[in-house]
Amino acid sequence: MTHACCFSVCKALKFATAAGRLSTSFRYGLKFPLKCSSRQIHMEHKRSSDSRGALIVLEGLDRCGKTSQSYLEELGHAVESWRFPDRTTNVGQMISSYLGNKSHLDDHTIHLLFSANRWEKRSLMESKLKSGTTLIIDRYSYSGVAFSSAKGLDMEWCKAPEIGLLAPDLVLYLDISPEKAAERGGYGEERYEQLEFQKKLARSFKALRDASWKNINASLPIEDVEKQLRETVLNCLETCGQGKPLLELWLS
Repeated sequence: MTHACCFSVCKALKFATAAGRLSTSFRYGLKFPLKCSSRQIHMEHKRSSDSRGALIVLEGLDRCGKTSQSYLEELGHAVESWRFPDRTTNVGQMISSYLGNKSHLDDHTIHLLFSANRWEKRSLMESKLKSGTTLIIDRYSYSGVAFSSAKGLDMEWCKAPEIGLLAPDLVLYLDISPEKAAERGGYGEERYEQLEFQKKLARSFKALRDASWKNINASLPIEDVEKQLRETVLNCLETCGQGKPLLELWLS
């Protein structure tokens, strides 16, 4: 059965793209204050061409539909879908083996590997955004911290190796109860897809929420999910197009 919100982000971005092609005088003038602990990256040669792509992250419990939503390559504008862990790198292959229950690693070790996997893409990510490409990322630092803290590791310790990675402009948290997620096909195939763990994970995600997050009810029909997403995504792309500075995660 197709998940209700499988294509809602895709449709929301198509809507936003169409709106972005209107007259350049069309502006909402909205501001998105990020209250999370971040600092600005001073971009070189400040000018009107500081327009950039948006960094949009999809987060949530396992089996909540993120993978289907991130297939955006067919869009006719500069959007790329990324996914963490990136299992194509050497670090990613070690993580993949662990997630598939083919190897065992200490919880601290696997946490640092997940972080290293994100750092492998940090420079490329910044380059893409500054060139005007919007990135839709399936899982990011929030997942890394949430999963490890749900296993009992200290949350501040978990955040430490993530400090300095790029902060998302928008986090779409696809909210679904652990019980509903467990009903999805294929559930339980990977290490963390266990109901009790997913309940702990949901609590960890709640503790990480900040002003960049938008809660999306992922159990609703697709039409209702689209309604939640459209304005949020459009506003985010519009703001980044006006030269909103990039931020870094969890820096005081």
